[in-house]
This record gives sequence, C-alpha cells and structure tokens, in this order.
Amino acid sequence: MIKRALISVSDKRGIVEFAKKLTKLGVEIISTGGTAKILMENDIRVIPISDITDFPECLDGRVKTLHPAVHGGLLAIRDNSDHMKQLEELKIKPIDLIAINLYPFKETISKEEVKLEEAIENIDIGGPTMLRSAAKNHKDVVVVCNPDDYTLIIDELEKNKEVSYDTKYRLALKVFEHTAHYDALIADYLRKQIDEDFPDLLTMTFEKVQDLRYGENPHQRAVFYKEITQTKGSLVEAKKLHGKELSFNNINDANGALELLKEYTEPTVVAVKHTNACGVGTGYDIYDAYLKAYKCDPISIFGGIIAANRTIDKRTAEEINKIFVEIVIAPSFDEEALNILKSKKNIRLLELSNIDKKQFADAIDIKKVNGGLLIQELDNELYGQELKIVTERIPTKKEMDDLAFAWKVVKHIKSNGIVLAKDGQTIGIGPGQVNRIWAVENAIKQSNVSVRGSIMASDAFFPFADCVETAAKAGVTAIIQPGGSIRDQESIDMANKYGIAMVFTGMRHFKH
Repeated sequence: MIKRALISVSDKRGIVEFAKKLTKLGVEIISTGGTAKILMENDIRVIPISDITDFPECLDGRVKTLHPAVHGGLLAIRDNSDHMKQLEELKIKPIDLIAINLYPFKETISKEEVKLEEAIENIDIGGPTMLRSAAKNHKDVVVVCNPDDYTLIIDELEKNKEVSYDTKYRLALKVFEHTAHYDALIADYLRKQIDEDFPDLLTMTFEKVQDLRYGENPHQRAVFYKEITQTKGSLVEAKKLHGKELSFNNINDANGALELLKEYTEPTVVAVKHTNACGVGTGYDIYDAYLKAYKCDPISIFGGIIAANRTIDKRTAEEINKIFVEIVIAPSFDEEALNILKSKKNIRLLELSNIDKKQFADAIDIKKVNGGLLIQELDNELYGQELKIVTERIPTKKEMDDLAFAWKVVKHIKSNGIVLAKDGQTIGIGPGQVNRIWAVENAIKQSNVSVRGSIMASDAFFPFADCVETAAKAGVTAIIQPGGSIRDQESIDMANKYGIAMVFTGMRHFKH
C-alpha cells in the first residue's frame, strides 16, 4: 500500500493533477524546491524535503535529497525484518512512490552555443540517484520518470488500491533506460569538448521515432531511432505533407539520396533506387535538373525516390506525376505542385527546409556486424590533394566541370562504382560490381544515350588498363580516379594511346 510519495520534477506536465489524486487516495506528499512551490500554490499539502532529512537544502540546491532518510526509505526491503527494524531505530519512514524527472540536460545542450558551465549545471545528481534506488527496490517502491505514466498509476491505485508488480517492473526498467540515456548524453557531450572521437568504452543513445511496418523484408521487425542532437538537414527533421508512413527501405533509400544531394549547391535532382543513384542531374532550374536525372535511367527511377534541393514547381510536378515514385523530398513545394502530386494516393511528399545542410564535422558512420560495431568518421571530403593531370592531354573546361560533377556522384555509389556523365547529367551508372571492369561495362551498356564525348569517374583506382581501354573504345574522352595503383602507369599509357585526359584526385571513396 502506498502511504508516502516523493515528488520532484523538472517537467511539470500533469504533476498537479497527479499529486491531487494521490492526496485524495490518502498518500502523503514529500517534495522539493520548485515542485513543492507549485504544489502548494495549488492547495496540495506538502512536506518539505528538509523536514524529512532534518537538514537544509544547500549549495544552491545541489544537495537536498542525498541523505539516508531518503535513500533508506527507498531501499529498505519491506519483508526483510532486519531492514524494517533498522528503519525504526533510525526513525526513517519508508517512501513507497517517487515521481522524479531530471534536469533538462538534453534541452540545454541542444541550444546553440551553449557554454560548458551551463551544461554542467544541468547535470542532475540527486534525481538519478533516487530513481536508481527506487528502481532497484521496485518490488516495494513505485518509480515513475515519465509524466505519461501518471494515469496508469492512478488507474491501478483507484481500481486495485495497489500497483501491480508487472507495472512496477516495467517502470523500473524504464528508469534504468532513462538514466542510461541521460548519462550517455552527458558522456557524449563532454567527450566532444576534447575531440575524443573513439573512446575505449562507447555508450550511444537514440530516441525512437516510430515503429515500422517491417524491415528490409516483411518477416523482419524494424524500428526507426534518431540521434538526440545534430539532426538538422536529416530525414528525421522532414515534415510529411502527404502519403503513408515511411518504410525501412524508404528511410534507407531516402537517406542515401539526401547524402548525395548535399554535395551540390546548384539546382540538382537525385533519383535513388535501393540506395544507389539511378540518375543525377544539375541544371539552370529544378525542372531542367529533373529531366536530366529522369533521362539517365527511365526504367529504374520507377518506384524510386526523388530528392531536390530547390522548390518543386508546377512543371516539375507534372513531369514527376507521369511515373510512379515512392517519395519526393524537397525544401518546399509550390501550392500547384503540391495539389498535382497529392492526386496520387501512395506517393510520400516530404518537406525538409534545411535540405542542403551538411553533416556535422564530428558525425560518425556506423555499420553493425555480428558481435560488434564498425565505426568511422563520415566521408566528408572530396579530394585528397590538388587535382593532378597525369596524361599528355589536358581536360577541357567542359570536361573538368563534368569530371567534378561525376566525382560527387561516384563517391556515393556502391563499390566498385563507375559513373558516366555529360553536360551535368549522369548517362550511365555501374554500381556494386565485384570487379571494376564489369562496373565499366555495365555503365556503358546501361546508358540510354551515346557514351561518345562523355567522361568517366571511378571511386577507386584501376588495377588494370582494361577499364581505360574499354572506356576509350566507347568514346569516353576524360577520366577522373584516385590513382595509387602499382599499375597506374599502365592506365596512363592506355589513356595517352587513345588521347584521353586523366585526372587523379588522391582520394578514393569506397562505399560498401
């Protein structure tokens, strides 16, 4: 039976109503600081924490609940006669319920240019300690850290005069998840102050966005979680204007489209299927860019995802509506464009106002492997050196523009990756092959237009000269690649043989 409750909350949502209902059920309320003040202002009888501890709050409120009278009352096992005898001898009364939530550390560090001192002052000490004490002794103590659970507790007390063990267990579990999350946030924030990216012990924390219908396949369960901070420009910030909820594959594909789109500042459209680009176009406006992206591969774009870095206008919407696509992501949509696209029931329309925002410098890339994690810095660079022309022929200005365009695309193509481009448009993409010559051959074979006069980008060096020769025979006039192979000279010689210009970047971009 619950006789005494301790309430001390930063988030005051629902606390007055909760306390009133507890009082009506005959529960004695103990409280602290601002919580006690708001409860008393609402005519709720409150026992100040200092009356329980017989010790005043001190150090600007840093110390008020760290006391045996509090933790003894929480940790005593009720059916342990020695524990109860000690409480009696020490004149400590049991505390049967606590409602605690913590200083707003997450909200504090989410503010722009927050100072370290302010962040540290918002690290709660007494709150997590009380929560953990009560959660450890959950058989005897009801512990609630989320205002959303107040109704559940009151309902059980009103119906059964007690809270079930199952509920107490689940609430205790929620507490340990909450305090672990809280501590992980603190550790992550402090680690970033000293640029320690890869600690010996890594604890990460994320918040659930939604349960998904299923994973990559219907027999796999799946959930979408988000990072706590550093989400600007990411999919979790997008506002859904139309369509059903995103699936696991939708989210994965859309993320790939956004990563590639962020490489460009000019009007650009990226079309993605199964995380690989199937068309990329830059143009003088978004309509021109879309047509270029579409024409690269009109077959694969069907059922794909389109990401644009400019407002979708009426003309562009009319073109998009001629085919079926899963998602269109853009910074905004004209009203006419929105009405046109909404005519299709199953299309998802996502508005992402900061769509061009780059990834944070300290963001990381994580890959789960069986039994562990692979973690690396994000691939935020394009070139490892000043571009080096290694052939007798120098690329023209137009070729250099297309080489730069294609290099951004191939960076985001699954390895082995090859991209053919011409006039700010991909015309052939060869992704994910187990050898580079197949990637070259596929890119050429899949092109819908003549490859003659195009340029080629390769995410890694050529191990043999056959890739250069195959490209040359198809009409490729310039190549960009990292260089670094022990056979570089063979590729250079082959390029010179066919009058191809070749540029080395000094940086590869494998993407597995």
